[in-house]
Amino acid sequence: MAKSIASEIIQKYEPIDEVRKAHQMSLEGFTRYMYSSECLLFSQECTKVYQDMTYPLNDYFISSSHNTYLISDQLVGPSDLWGYVSALVKGCRCLEIDCWDGSQDEPVVYHGYTLTSKLLFKTVIQAIRKYAFMTSEYPVVLSLENHCSPSQQEVMADILQTILGESLLSDFLDDFLDRLPSPEALKFKILVKNKKIGTLMETHERRGSDKHGKIEVWEEEEAEADEEDEESKELETRDSFLSRIIQEKEGKALGVTVFKKKKTRKLKIALALSDLVIYTKAEKFRSFQHSRLYQQFNENNSIGESQARKLSKLKVHDFIFHTRKFITRIYPKATRADSSNFNPQEFWNIGCQMVALNFQTPGLPMDLQNGKFLDNGGSGYILKPRFLRDIKSNFNPINATKDSDPITITIRVISGMQLPLNSLSSNKVDTLVTVEVYGVPNDHVRYQTRVIRKNAFSPRWNETFTFVIQVPELALLRFVVENSGYIASNEFLGQYTLPVLCMNKGYRRVPLFSRTGESLEPASLFIYVWYVR
Repeated sequence: MAKSIASEIIQKYEPIDEVRKAHQMSLEGFTRYMYSSECLLFSQECTKVYQDMTYPLNDYFISSSHNTYLISDQLVGPSDLWGYVSALVKGCRCLEIDCWDGSQDEPVVYHGYTLTSKLLFKTVIQAIRKYAFMTSEYPVVLSLENHCSPSQQEVMADILQTILGESLLSDFLDDFLDRLPSPEALKFKILVKNKKIGTLMETHERRGSDKHGKIEVWEEEEAEADEEDEESKELETRDSFLSRIIQEKEGKALGVTVFKKKKTRKLKIALALSDLVIYTKAEKFRSFQHSRLYQQFNENNSIGESQARKLSKLKVHDFIFHTRKFITRIYPKATRADSSNFNPQEFWNIGCQMVALNFQTPGLPMDLQNGKFLDNGGSGYILKPRFLRDIKSNFNPINATKDSDPITITIRVISGMQLPLNSLSSNKVDTLVTVEVYGVPNDHVRYQTRVIRKNAFSPRWNETFTFVIQVPELALLRFVVENSGYIASNEFLGQYTLPVLCMNKGYRRVPLFSRTGESLEPASLFIYVWYVR
């Protein structure tokens, strides 16, 4: 450390005049310094928006929630405005709203065909308007699961326009008629994601016209055995994928591409609501081939976790090619009635922009979600690594050692400070620390310290772990403090998760958070970190 920096630290944190004037530091001064933000493991650089925010929306990971209105399970739990408020305060940028016909011409929000309670659509939009840009100034996407009749869709459109006003994006931006705008271009804007009739230019030409009572029919394919599944019986190599791309282009030029005709259902869409959809048109996913040939730049797909997991294993090159061009949302499977979550990392690894989780459910998936989106100032938008944006990249998370730029990390877990206690004991907790890496499959590692008996106030481990991370751009580091169980499993005491590339070097303090994401200050770990690339 340079002498000038040391002097600056002494002047800033040393409380005793005589010691400060002697250019020294007392124990009290050192403690103040160690508990300051300057000594945190998380880099100060990453607490600000530092990434280039002028790329198109599809080039970013976007913090997204599933059934945002629920604060408990999916079947009988309450719907509450707090679901929206808490998600927005955490920097979430894509909220889900399930809309149904209500009494007295008032659309309601709830999980249809269940016993969950109902909210007025109007009050949901009012809450979103109030909190939308409290944490982040970048765009919010309202993902409408629309089950309303045309007349109540018109009510929804009127509510959106009246309450959101200028914040609502209701026309294309001048420079973005045929391409997605950037988060920067959409600052302080709220976008509607829903089914849409017609083109952006047709929407533009209808601006200001009376749309009352104007209804269009939307044809949507019935859910059958997925076309993609029929194509995906065996693992595809990158060479066979590229060969098929060339064949598709040649076939399209000759006009000979044929898709099997499927059963369709007809839905009535109010033009007033349809015209509020600009850059986030909901489009049913048919197959990667169909998307490559016909999907428009402003059309987004939502894919269930089970189908997405199957496709990510059998057609990983197809999937990554798809997410380079189109915003793709992944949502939990219907059987997760308890609002449990899947591991989002597997879908970030293939470039899926909106990996929607149940924010109300604590655990590993939400720890990873909260840790990842600490980056870039907690703005809810993180620029995807170049290899997930570049159309020429050969990246495959299953075999990511090729062309990677690995990082070697050494972490010494030195000690703990005032670790959280369980409800049954005082200081008699047997503490241990687990250090985990989540990223591409080959980077997943887990190390564990020995157990320190009956000491939660100041346990000392002084254990060192060294590991190589092949794809640090996608990797998250997680520290978990537990109470060792003799018979039962270990008891969770606290955790901290952050992106690997947001770590400071040197002696650092790791703050701990509860299972529900609340700060447990002053509980923390004291560690030493070094890495080389």
